[in-house]
Amino acid sequence: MAEGDETDSSGRARPRLIAICGVIIILLSAGSALLPVVDHNAGAAIVGSLLFVAGLIEAFAGTLHRQAKGLSTLAGAVTTCAGLLFIFNRGGEFFPTAVLVTAWLIVRSLILVLAGRHSTGSVRMWTLSSAGMDFFLAVVLVMGLSIASLVVVLFGPTAPIVAGFAWILALSFVVTGAMLLEIASCEREAAD
Repeated sequence: MAEGDETDSSGRARPRLIAICGVIIILLSAGSALLPVVDHNAGAAIVGSLLFVAGLIEAFAGTLHRQAKGLSTLAGAVTTCAGLLFIFNRGGEFFPTAVLVTAWLIVRSLILVLAGRHSTGSVRMWTLSSAGMDFFLAVVLVMGLSIASLVVVLFGPTAPIVAGFAWILALSFVVTGAMLLEIASCEREAAD
């Protein structure tokens, strides 16, 4: 096999791997739909597992980027760390989970803004869109926390609060997956 053939096949493999990562993260968003039906003590473990796996996948995809590789990998690493915090959360209470997800969304959105500034074209647009969505979701979560915290203190996590939280997590995953699909498309065009 000639050296040009090796470069060509690796040039096609990179976008394919990034696209697969995007699809897997979108599929993981369906896992957050389980939150309203699981025992509330298992909720933190499910959130942690979803974040951990999504973070590992996003970090791997970040290593394949041509633009903002380090920042893209860092966004995945932050998600992985948030997942680990959930997994090792002994209390498994909903309120600390919501605070942790809010912090994760804000930190991740800041990293993605920086990554977007170091990207071009539609990769920039999708990276900044993902950052904007995460920040928007963090604001929604913060706005809901004041009312939700009283409900949680008095009654424990109620189904509507948990369901809303599940949608926030799912939306973040869907936008991240869509961003990776667009990055894969741009990587494919660059390889051609």
